[in-house]
Amino acid sequence: MMRRKNKQQLADLLPSQDAVRVWFRGPAGRVLLDQEHQLLEQRLPDLFGYHLVQLGFLGEVPESAFATRIRERLVVDTLSPATGGVASLLACWECLPVGTDCVDVALLVHTLDFAMDPHQVLREVERILIPEGRVVIVGFNAFSLWGLRRLWHCGPGSVPWRGRFIAARRIHDWLSLLGFDLERVDRLMFRPPLWRMGMMPRLAFLEALGRRCWPLFSSVYVIQAVKRVSTLTPIEPAWRARRSLPAGQAVEPTARG
Repeated sequence: MMRRKNKQQLADLLPSQDAVRVWFRGPAGRVLLDQEHQLLEQRLPDLFGYHLVQLGFLGEVPESAFATRIRERLVVDTLSPATGGVASLLACWECLPVGTDCVDVALLVHTLDFAMDPHQVLREVERILIPEGRVVIVGFNAFSLWGLRRLWHCGPGSVPWRGRFIAARRIHDWLSLLGFDLERVDRLMFRPPLWRMGMMPRLAFLEALGRRCWPLFSSVYVIQAVKRVSTLTPIEPAWRARRSLPAGQAVEPTARG
């Protein structure tokens, strides 16, 4: 009962998925998604496989990101996603209706930032991925200018400031516990969270400067990790069965005086 109550309180604090989607369709969210999509266009073509599952739908990832290596895509969302012809499924992220060890790539675009239970989401991702499968996680960085902006949020449910903003290091620790190896981390959005769109292009120089001078304080990170599966190698026992002695044969002593 207490656990259910805590989950309800958490649900009241986190912004609704409708509000999150509306914000990312607005001017500020659109600028952020454009940067993220440009990076995904560079990274996703290097991944290959038959099946890619995307958890959450905040904006259509350009088709050029999947043009070469990924054959089938599935979007799993808690709301009905307008995916423009891409297969979609309405389901809970914490309990995916997807078979075990059957997905090559999992894509999480701010999924953990607004999930009820991000640990369980990652456990489900580990379950559905094949050995050597990849997960790509896009998330808000707590240690950034955008993270500081959360201290002056406008009240419960305000977007995106009531999201989790999980530090990249913590995501790395969670992935390590689940048996993932970190492959790369990209950083983006070094501009402050200004909503006057006329100012954002003028501060574009901060992107290159931030990547060179203060990369750990980017507002958004893109983490790529691979699922490792340890195989058990049988080890032959060092001992050997002692041969039985013929009847009447004496046993030689093991210690000599």
